Amino acid sequence: MTIAKSPPILPLLENGDRLDRAEFERRYTATPNVKKAELIEGIVYVASPLRFTPHAKPHGYIVTWLGVYQSSTPNIEMGVEPTVRLDNDNEPQPDVVLFRVGGNAIIDDDGYIAGAPELIVEIAASTVSYDVHDKKRVYQRNGVKEYIVWRTFDQQIDWFVLEDSKYIEMKPDAEGIIRSVEFTGLWLNVEALLARDMQQVLRTLNEGISQTNLS
Repeated sequence: MTIAKSPPILPLLENGDRLDRAEFERRYTATPNVKKAELIEGIVYVASPLRFTPHAKPHGYIVTWLGVYQSSTPNIEMGVEPTVRLDNDNEPQPDVVLFRVGGNAIIDDDGYIAGAPELIVEIAASTVSYDVHDKKRVYQRNGVKEYIVWRTFDQQIDWFVLEDSKYIEMKPDAEGIIRSVEFTGLWLNVEALLARDMQQVLRTLNEGISQTNLS
């Protein structure tokens, strides 16, 4: 009589695991209680519960800003916390992505984003966050053309644009506005956003969209 062997128990996904992308996805699928986990430079980061004021609320502001832009601009896709397959060691779930239909990023056969979206936005607590360091290096290396980090505790928005394979930080102009290089008409009134004045943020954005449509 042959005794059937039990299938091996798959280890659960845990913070700090060192995995390749295939194993990360296998364990992620087998760990349904984990709602958000990322693979950055081969290391697993399992997200902690998110507080409303420093993360969820500003996240909503960014979604509103980019959602209005996407709704007014053809051939643009926007997504919230999608899985992005960048390379064998990196599979982040950015807070928000914006990308062009027919651009670098595609929706693969599994329904995930493969390749680098043109714009990624992350909500970070402060400069100690891995969004400001490890993720920035990963996004730069994989060709994400613009990267925005809103450091909510520091009251700072960092907007980087890719030039010659290196991130250069963009600063607000004399009117306090940063204008996207990659997406025409995507304007951000930085001071208004930091003050949580979404009416002014959207007025500035709509001005950028209007000028684009007139040109």
